Amino acid sequence: MPATFIGVRHHSPACARLVGATIAALRPAHVLVEGPADMNDRIDELLLGHELPVAVFSSYRDAERHQGSWAPFCSYSPEWVALSAGRAAGAAVRFIDLPSWDKALARLENRYADAEHRYSDVVDRLLAAFAVDNVDTLWDHLFEIEPDDGLAERLDTYFDLLRGETEAGADDTAREAYMARWVRAAVADAGDRPVVVVTGGFHRPALIRLVAEATGGDDAAWPEVPAFPDGAVGGSYLVPYSFRRLDAFDGYQSGMPSPEYYQRLWEHGPELAATHLVESVVGRLRARKQPVSTSDLIAARTAATGLALVRGHRHPARTDVLDGLASALVNEALDVPLPWATRGRLSEGTHPAVVEMIAALSGTRVGRLHPDTPLPPLVHHATAELERQDLDHRPGGRDVKLDLTADTDRSRSRTLHRLRVLHIPGFVREHGPATGVDAVLDERWTVEPHEQQLTALIEAGSYGATLDEAAAAVLAERVRAADRDVEQLAGTLFDAALCGIDMLSDRVLDDIARMIGTAPDLGPLGQVLDVTLALWRHDRLLGTARSAPLAAAIAAAADRVLWLAEGVRGGSAPAEPRRIRALAATRDAIVHAGAVLGLDRDAALAVAGRIADDRDAPPDLRGAAFGFGWSLEPAAAGVTTRRDPVRAVRGAAAPESVGDWLAGLFALAREEVLHATGVREVLDELVAGFAGEDFLVALPALRQAFAYFPPRERETIARHVLARRGLAGSGRALLRLPVGAEIVAAGTVLDARVDAVLHREGLLSADRPAEPSEVEQ
Repeated sequence: MPATFIGVRHHSPACARLVGATIAALRPAHVLVEGPADMNDRIDELLLGHELPVAVFSSYRDAERHQGSWAPFCSYSPEWVALSAGRAAGAAVRFIDLPSWDKALARLENRYADAEHRYSDVVDRLLAAFAVDNVDTLWDHLFEIEPDDGLAERLDTYFDLLRGETEAGADDTAREAYMARWVRAAVADAGDRPVVVVTGGFHRPALIRLVAEATGGDDAAWPEVPAFPDGAVGGSYLVPYSFRRLDAFDGYQSGMPSPEYYQRLWEHGPELAATHLVESVVGRLRARKQPVSTSDLIAARTAATGLALVRGHRHPARTDVLDGLASALVNEALDVPLPWATRGRLSEGTHPAVVEMIAALSGTRVGRLHPDTPLPPLVHHATAELERQDLDHRPGGRDVKLDLTADTDRSRSRTLHRLRVLHIPGFVREHGPATGVDAVLDERWTVEPHEQQLTALIEAGSYGATLDEAAAAVLAERVRAADRDVEQLAGTLFDAALCGIDMLSDRVLDDIARMIGTAPDLGPLGQVLDVTLALWRHDRLLGTARSAPLAAAIAAAADRVLWLAEGVRGGSAPAEPRRIRALAATRDAIVHAGAVLGLDRDAALAVAGRIADDRDAPPDLRGAAFGFGWSLEPAAAGVTTRRDPVRAVRGAAAPESVGDWLAGLFALAREEVLHATGVREVLDELVAGFAGEDFLVALPALRQAFAYFPPRERETIARHVLARRGLAGSGRALLRLPVGAEIVAAGTVLDARVDAVLHREGLLSADRPAEPSEVEQ
């Protein structure tokens, strides 16, 4: 007996009704359902008696890719009805699609992503023919609110049009060939009894053709379920799901939007679903103190009824009710289109009343797994660890305070950070070390129940069986994803420190060193080096002091900074603090870790010398390179350094670049500048010698340069300037002018211009200053 093929739209109540009615009428020997064939041995687990929605979460991980996907079910999903009704009818029920980890599904986060969004030419023509905005409105118009008479024929016509002569892609072709093998085997096994096949409507025409072309022989054998490739890990588990995750307005790839509305449609029909929709929206708005009067409610219902009549609907459809509510409750102009006119996430700027409408239709239902449902090892490990360390949830939540100097609390901190890295909700750090170098010795966390916590733990179970193993896998994945983004890599290294740095594998350490060794930008690289060096030097608190992972990163970053710095060009480019900091961090690495890590001090000094002498290099890098060498080769007793800072400062005296050069110098050799003989004097002489216009040009960069000195040291310099002029004072007055330095400089320039005019007009002699009365005349 030939198979009966039912093409469905996933999560469609109309299709679910058709599937249930067909199975009840035919009482088939086999019911075959689009779904992961590797779950066939666990269908009893799927039908334990869960509170829907639930989903099959499948994971896959090998050296090249990590993939996670979901096959969700709610009570009105045709696939769910096929399984439950088939089992009730005594049929053998099976999934017949490739496993979710197969490459044919690699691009789908959701197995039930609708094909009409990938093959949309026919859909576009249908939208134009029926004058509707999108496929959801079209589907309601054709199927959901119409009587079930002739439903099967209408669905077949729709999906035949949808598929038409479309050439399926390689992924769909592979899936359809595999599913057809299951159908042929079931037909051969059933003999004279019926076989019902429930798949996405796009696949139906191809399956009918492929099964009809069967030639017998091996085609009658049950297909094998593909096994994981060598070296790959993963599996499938049931997870609780939620209506919010099912909703297209929240980014879901498939099925129907507004799941709560369709749940009501499934349970009560279109008329009562429309009534509930209006009541739910009004209830939400009133709960949020938004005024909705009885007259508004009457107006919304009247408008919805009128729109349904105009659009040819026996009862108001979802968009009829939403349009009616919008016309009654939204009185001002909208900044963005109404969301049900398109598809996808809500746009920024959506009217608050419209947001509440969408939320009301989405619903708040969250599934619950049957207590006998198997769970991945990570769930049990995490639960045990939280109980053992007194971190488990309590009703209403609680605050957890940790002293990171205590071994017990440091261990608890690592457990919480591993949960954070795995994105397990319900664990939020409110306070704690932010960079690894700040003097924060405690943490404060909020630990509270969360409806998605079990789901997240099950999904995270794809990374490993224990919290440390799973967190290490996530961190390794983040390292690979960072590619050449060393700022992202710095954040990953710090998270690894918080979780326990020793969890990183040798391969990940090699990846880190390789990534740093090819980083393209000095600034981010300097940030990585700064943070990792501080963690390597000081952080016994987090257990990172002298750690091998950080040592590898420091050595690679120091070499890369010097290589990149020597290639920077731009003789007049302004100072960039981040690249200056990169050279400073490299100098610090040589000083504090060079001997341990084998950093080549002489090679670094040679690079710095070449940069300092290169007139094509930006002035800030030239100044920083000079400071780099000066700070690494200070004058010792009886020995004079081969670098002459006084001469170097004089050589950098151009107004347009001196401030940038000094910024680099001060950042790397601040102590040397303060204590070297003659340097402050030549700086004073240099700045005092600028004419008015030159001083204005140099001023912004000079202010940036002197900002590298802390206030006390700037006061010392100011006191020295006063003393050179025979003036008393602490120097503090020079640091706190009553007006901005730019105003003082501009006033100086204006004075010079006035003097020039007075000289030109003979009102001021060269050896006598102007009196106020003369200027007034």
